[in-house]
Amino acid sequence: MPVTAPHIVSDVMTAPAVAVARATRFKDIVRVMNERRVSAVPVVGGQGRVVGVVSEADLLPKEEFRDGRPTRLERLRRRSDLARAEGLSAEEVMSAPAVTVPTDATLAQAARLMAVHHVKRLPVVDDEDRLRGIVSRGDLLKVFLRPDDDIEEEVRRTVVAYLFPLHAHAIHVSVRDGIVTLRGPVHDNSLIWVAERLVSALEGVVDVEVSLTCEDPGVAGAGPSPPTGRPA
Repeated sequence: MPVTAPHIVSDVMTAPAVAVARATRFKDIVRVMNERRVSAVPVVGGQGRVVGVVSEADLLPKEEFRDGRPTRLERLRRRSDLARAEGLSAEEVMSAPAVTVPTDATLAQAARLMAVHHVKRLPVVDDEDRLRGIVSRGDLLKVFLRPDDDIEEEVRRTVVAYLFPLHAHAIHVSVRDGIVTLRGPVHDNSLIWVAERLVSALEGVVDVEVSLTCEDPGVAGAGPSPPTGRPA
């Protein structure tokens, strides 16, 4: 099936990425983050390899514990935060090892990494863990800015023409605000849900509304059309 290759992280990442060294002082980290308007920066070691990440959450303990001694319970439960509160350099306050993503990862893979690790941005690295860029949640959402006309053309070319070559001319495809609508006759009822799944997997598609009907009762699999909702 002639499916357009999905976007990968290197297509949407910000490069070059701002980073700090292991020895970068606390105040300089804050200055860099403020000037670049970012909430986290990767920490790089020798040959530009990513060794950790410093986020606003890593820096806040210094302010939180500045004007009071921690309780015994806090000392037991928040040892890492207390250590960061005493840190003076990036190496002493960073979260390590860093959660990174390779340059050739798909946007879906990057999104899953962010969700699993509860982070807003990921350092993008090459095969030797050298920093190549930064990808943020906003970068991953750029795919939904894809024009409706582009989505419609891909639906016709990679789904309709492939699954329903005999009825491609009779199937109506429309896209509005990323919502794809399919209407018309098909030759095999069992392929309707396949079409829905394939269309929903295309980049930029927000939702799929399917009104396809099988008009040839003699074709294997013909029968009542399945519900338009996605199969469980």
